[in-house]
Amino acid sequence: VQLQASGGGLVQAGGSMRLSCAASGNNFVYNSMAWYRQAPGKERELVASITSGGTTTYADSVKGRFTISRENAKNTVYLQMNSLKPEDTAVYYCYSDLWGNHYWGQGTQVTVSS
Repeated sequence: VQLQASGGGLVQAGGSMRLSCAASGNNFVYNSMAWYRQAPGKERELVASITSGGTTTYADSVKGRFTISRENAKNTVYLQMNSLKPEDTAVYYCYSDLWGNHYWGQGTQVTVSS
């Protein structure tokens, strides 16, 4: 599985941004997908995840502001980010778990200015 993330950039605090992650292969519907992020000097952390059945989980820091969704027909997972804060600044990584095999995308930079 290859993962291609896009949609990062620079946004002002309070703004919105949507990240996309397109996956290769014919088994996307079976993938559990997630978004992680890593800020400078910090460990990578889970932001949000969505199972093949559509069950979602979120980090406490983004609950109510971020929404993860998937579009199986397009082999794509999204992360809608609203009410962005400077502390959301990080490189965001797409992650896939397909039958116990783990895959990472290349990362996309999100910078939130105050």
